[in-house]
Amino acid sequence: MTPGPWQRMDLLARQLTPSMLTLALVIINVVPLHIPGFSRVAPLLPLMAVYHWAIFRPRLLPAYAVFLIGLFQDILTGAPIGVNAFVFLAVYGAVLSQKRFFIGKSFFILWLGFSLIAAGASVISWVLVSAFYVTLVEPRTMFFQYLLTLGIFPAVAWLFLRWQRAFLRLV
Repeated sequence: MTPGPWQRMDLLARQLTPSMLTLALVIINVVPLHIPGFSRVAPLLPLMAVYHWAIFRPRLLPAYAVFLIGLFQDILTGAPIGVNAFVFLAVYGAVLSQKRFFIGKSFFILWLGFSLIAAGASVISWVLVSAFYVTLVEPRTMFFQYLLTLGIFPAVAWLFLRWQRAFLRLV
């Protein structure tokens, strides 16, 4: 029996949720909070999403979507075009190459893996931005952004796991 149009639409909506959630996090990331200096150290929410979906549902967040989401992040944040796209793709590739290691591990191991991946992503981003502007960008900003990202990761990961169990079991 072939699925009806509503079932196909439901399946499509479920399949698009990782991309749409990651895109929503890009938008949330740039919402002004009117906290002085916060926009420069705002946690890298989309990076958390790329990490999570690359481990648990890479088929639902393909590389081209990661690239487009990175470009969108660059446009919204005013970063040099391509920096976040490159960083997100590098994270996606690194996580995919280690996916078998992460599956079935404790949350602590996932968090530790994210801390290493996010540190590498921060360094790559810092190097690319410094090269673009042909000057050494202040590294403290990236360091505080990294720490804030690492501190918020457990809450975001918990939400993603709940979402995955509730909406993506059948996909």
